[in-house]
Amino acid sequence: MKLTIKKYTRVLLLAPSLLFTQACDNGFEEINTNPDAVSEATPQYIFSKAQYDGARYSGNTASLLLGTMQYTTSYNDVAGFGSKYVASQSAQSSSVFNNAYPNQINEIGEVIKAVKDDPAQVNLYAVARIWRAYCFSRLTDLYGDIPYSEAGQGYNESIFQPAYDPQQAIYADILKELDEAAQSLDAGNATTFGTSDLIYGGDPTQWKKLAYSLMLRLGMRLTKVDAGNAQIWVTKAIAGGVITQYNDIAKLTYLGSGQDINKNPLALALLTDDYIKADGVSNTEGGKYQQVFIDSLKENNDPRLGVLAVVYVNGVADVTADIQKGMPATINGVKPADFVTYSEPNQKTVLRLAAPMLLFTAAETYFLLSEAALKNWYTAESASALYEKGIRAAMQQWDLISGTAGTISSGDIDTYVASHALNTGGTVDAQMAQIYTQFWMSIFPDAQEVFANYRRTGYPALVPNNYPGNATGGKIFRRFLYPVNEATLNTDSYSEAIGQQGPDDFLTRIWWDKE
Repeated sequence: MKLTIKKYTRVLLLAPSLLFTQACDNGFEEINTNPDAVSEATPQYIFSKAQYDGARYSGNTASLLLGTMQYTTSYNDVAGFGSKYVASQSAQSSSVFNNAYPNQINEIGEVIKAVKDDPAQVNLYAVARIWRAYCFSRLTDLYGDIPYSEAGQGYNESIFQPAYDPQQAIYADILKELDEAAQSLDAGNATTFGTSDLIYGGDPTQWKKLAYSLMLRLGMRLTKVDAGNAQIWVTKAIAGGVITQYNDIAKLTYLGSGQDINKNPLALALLTDDYIKADGVSNTEGGKYQQVFIDSLKENNDPRLGVLAVVYVNGVADVTADIQKGMPATINGVKPADFVTYSEPNQKTVLRLAAPMLLFTAAETYFLLSEAALKNWYTAESASALYEKGIRAAMQQWDLISGTAGTISSGDIDTYVASHALNTGGTVDAQMAQIYTQFWMSIFPDAQEVFANYRRTGYPALVPNNYPGNATGGKIFRRFLYPVNEATLNTDSYSEAIGQQGPDDFLTRIWWDKE
């Protein structure tokens, strides 16, 4: 009986459902279509997001490379990971990898897919390739071997366990991409990203300069591992035309208001983590400038000191040079009694939410060209003249970041340059030390680029912090760690990467970082 009831019930339910289907089939698709969804990607919109994310997800956070390059520190072991290398916080270093692939890498891949086959959109394709090269170069410089040729292909090709490409192959392809993209840019073609391009407004001429500037940067990376190839790429980059003018600086603009994506990500992170109260005491993560950085600025009578740093006196920010003081990175987990007396970032400059993020500056170009001149790879100007131009450009760019609050007078710049001339009578190594110590002081807050050149050149000659419980045996680390889930979810590719590069360890050197 029960079986009979079930059988008839099933038939009775099915019959009305057939009638309902026939009655409602007309217009059913329209009713079930989301009017707010799109079926095809709009490359302009995705490109803006890819730029935001490419600038946002990097090693430039207080707990990572700002601390490692001895700009900042914290008495808090968690927030002080970068300056203390605390073993229990090692997983922090995987955050860039975890954020990059689902965001900037996927996004710029979708842009390229949408425009690459349309000859009318040659400029969009070229610019997207250049930005992709920028994003991947920053990622591989932190980790070494990474997913590259198969990256971001989960949706398009169902590749959910991408292979890790050797860094040597990644560099070869990135340099090739920059070369081809730069040559394909067409200033006569009016089709660009326009206002969707938050760096150059779609200007092909300026994007070409950025492409060759990145080529210069990455070519110089090869000096230890392949000097001959380094010279070829550096020479090609210089011939192509690199960023040397204030107006050509690659900068990502921000509104400073509204949603967080519209705010300078480094300033936002520093404010959120530490400095939002602006009283010198209520720093949530216990952060301050590190002693090494502030001492260096003071000892060199650097006019940037008052632009970058403040000490709160009775709750008021004071930029007076004499009272600036950096906090030692060796403080062990307890807030010091004199915490308020230590320098921290200036709210009007470093922490300005509407400040642009400088991605490639004239200052960086000049310092790299100065090294090229030392190697006789560039002979149009002397190493000393280029070094001086680097210092001047680095000081002048602070008014771009912060307006009148960051303006350094020409007189102060002249005085500094006169007392810091390149010692052309010294050895090449001594001159390299000068160039890249100035680079360290000048490129702040781009700690990631300083980290790359530190590993390549050994300068600035930072003394590592042998903090209790550190993960590196008291040495400054050479790379970041892969995320733990790569070992479990992408096991074969991860294992192959370890086999070809070395242990997934902070002290394993990546391909171009040879002793």
